[in-house]
Amino acid sequence: MDLSYVKKVIKLVENSNVDEVEIEEEGKRLRVARNRTMAAPASIQYAPVAAPAPQSAPSAAPAPSAQKSSPQYHEVRSPIVGTFYRAPSPDAEAYIEVGQPVKIGQVLCIVEAMKLMNEIESDANGTVVKILVENGKPVEYNQVLFWVEKS
Repeated sequence: MDLSYVKKVIKLVENSNVDEVEIEEEGKRLRVARNRTMAAPASIQYAPVAAPAPQSAPSAAPAPSAQKSSPQYHEVRSPIVGTFYRAPSPDAEAYIEVGQPVKIGQVLCIVEAMKLMNEIESDANGTVVKILVENGKPVEYNQVLFWVEKS
């Protein structure tokens, strides 16, 4: 990124209602943010972006603080960010209820992301002991949705 490009981005932020812009290109990241509470000029953070280290398994995002992990139960987690739905439509029955047995591959819920309905399947055989998300509520990547007691 050349200096004239950086100056143009700063000028755009200063002359708009945007508080922050972040641009990444060619392995470099430019972040321009405005601190409106102090009426200060835009600040700049400019640093090279390091390539992510290869991992043998995907890293787990921490669970939200209101939601505790349970070592005695298998956790079925959301693979995406979206909206959690227990049934295929508002007037349909829920896919699963607490106390019901589940099999690997059985649909447990839907997570809607960008108008796409993604069926979330069980990855363990057992019995659902707790549903940790309310219907229609947003979920984060890797958030625990269900506790399953393995059989």
